[in-house]
Amino acid sequence: MNGKVNIVLSTLVVGCALSVVNARYQARHLFIELERLQQQARQLDIDWAQLQLDQSALGKNERIEQIARSELNMTPLTPARTQYLTEGDK
Repeated sequence: MNGKVNIVLSTLVVGCALSVVNARYQARHLFIELERLQQQARQLDIDWAQLQLDQSALGKNERIEQIARSELNMTPLTPARTQYLTEGDK
């Protein structure tokens, strides 16, 4: 009887030990995944900041005007080149 109790208790101890090992493995695996995702989030924040900077630089009037002059051969509008239309003109 005493031997059976020892076998059952030993089996329970081994089962508990295996459960602890499994839990630690899963915790370590989840921690590594958390670190990877945090690094990815930091990289996405850096990319977002860079995109915002690029967007502000691309939308500046000076850049748009420079592209209009160089690539589209546009010139600034002057009063001498402006035609005004009124409702009575046909």
